[in-house]
Amino acid sequence: MPGMDNSSTTRRDLLQIAAAGGAAAALFGGMGVTPALAAEMGRSEKPLKAAFSNAGLQATWCAQGKQAAEFWGKLFNVEVTWFDGQLDAVKQRAAIDNMASQKWDFVAIQAFGIGTLTQPVQKMIDAGTPVIDMDTLIAPLDQINVHSFLAPDNEFMGASVTQALCNAMGGKGKIIMTQGALGHTGAQGRAKGFNSVVKQFPNIEVLDTQPADWDVSKTARLWETYLTKYPQIDAAFFHNDDMALAAYNIMKAHNRTSILIGGVDAMPPAIQAVSEGRMFATVRNPSCRIHGGAIVAGVAAVVGGEKSGQGIPKNVVTDGPVVTKANAPGMQWMEDHFLI
Repeated sequence: MPGMDNSSTTRRDLLQIAAAGGAAAALFGGMGVTPALAAEMGRSEKPLKAAFSNAGLQATWCAQGKQAAEFWGKLFNVEVTWFDGQLDAVKQRAAIDNMASQKWDFVAIQAFGIGTLTQPVQKMIDAGTPVIDMDTLIAPLDQINVHSFLAPDNEFMGASVTQALCNAMGGKGKIIMTQGALGHTGAQGRAKGFNSVVKQFPNIEVLDTQPADWDVSKTARLWETYLTKYPQIDAAFFHNDDMALAAYNIMKAHNRTSILIGGVDAMPPAIQAVSEGRMFATVRNPSCRIHGGAIVAGVAAVVGGEKSGQGIPKNVVTDGPVVTKANAPGMQWMEDHFLI
């Protein structure tokens, strides 16, 4: 029918406009670009080579990010090569030195610690390679000319989950924060958010704030100590879900499951735990949106000529919501399709 032809042509025109001006915005804005649309939205005709690294694939958030990058890479004709950070600043530096010795169409990196990768990243930038910074700062944005920085508002994430815990505590009681790696700017933001909320509750006492460096074994050891040392713990905020669930297992072994648990990332096991009441709340750090977004940003830079600070902002905020029983099933579906 002529009318249908016109509408499909219009749709195709709109998609071409979106590809030229804002394919990334659709993904970053959480509109959920579907695989069917992706084929028409700026896909590279020749295969592109991209190098990715995140903090360490032992962390479920990082492992999900790798899956998302590879999924979006296939849609956009990008071959992704992975350089694992192994949750170790020295090992990640060696991996990025190796990355910088090779040629890539674009790269995307989540640093285990700020300031640890500046030299090899600068080498790649000097060679004209677009470098997309993911989730945590490689270096302050005024010190290194990355193509864009895709990250959630970590302070918001820390504050929103802490607020939910403090409200559930009725504004009084004892709480512990278990931090990630102290050199990770995401962890720094989450701690800042936690502290900004807790100081508004004079009847809430913070018992401890030691870091566990995203390490579930270290978390388990810390919590064995806490449960022996503190007869009363009302709530606990963890900088990621892996640590939260590791601590829950220790709490369960000690028959202390009344402790309200808050996490960050909203990974599938945590979504399940919130649905079942083992965790009180988590907040989505959208691994899929960040890693998939890095693919879209890289392709837009190489194929569409998108410039840093013009076509794409220097800082793209990729927030996700607080996850409760009410929205947990929908969050799981979006993660299953690498949309958030």
